[in-house]
Amino acid sequence: MRAVPVERQEVGLFAHYATEVRDEWIDYNGHLHDASYAIVLSEANEVLLEELGLSASYRERTGCGMYTVECHIRYLAECGRGDRLEAASFLVSADVKRMRVHTALTKMGGTLVATGEHMYLHVDDAAGRVTAMPAERWAAVDAMLAAHAGLERPAYLGRGIGSGIGS
Repeated sequence: MRAVPVERQEVGLFAHYATEVRDEWIDYNGHLHDASYAIVLSEANEVLLEELGLSASYRERTGCGMYTVECHIRYLAECGRGDRLEAASFLVSADVKRMRVHTALTKMGGTLVATGEHMYLHVDDAAGRVTAMPAERWAAVDAMLAAHAGLERPAYLGRGIGSGIGS
């Protein structure tokens, strides 16, 4: 069962991650700690990277990996201990050296609780720099990018902190 808010029910979202809010993620207010939203988003994105063949096993084989270089999280609703969270992601943009991913987290029932926008770079550790993905990995990314090309882009995508304040 997939809990996706009405505004994001397009066909083609990558929705293969779900988790339950863990005790260690709860803050002194009894809610999901702000840093824990980042953990959940990171775990969800790791599932997407695994689908693309760019996760831990890729790094072990090649010495290359996807490094997070920027992240913007919007906190939209509180979550409590035991809440079930699901993620739906899409590739916003990509080229052979970088990927931009948007992920929406929802609680069961469809309440949108957070969104994350992440920029990843393909890094070759031996070279110590950003490098192009191998052709077969780029082909997987490009195929997903094409599958997500027609998905609606939310108005807040690409905006920074405080955008819209005072408008």
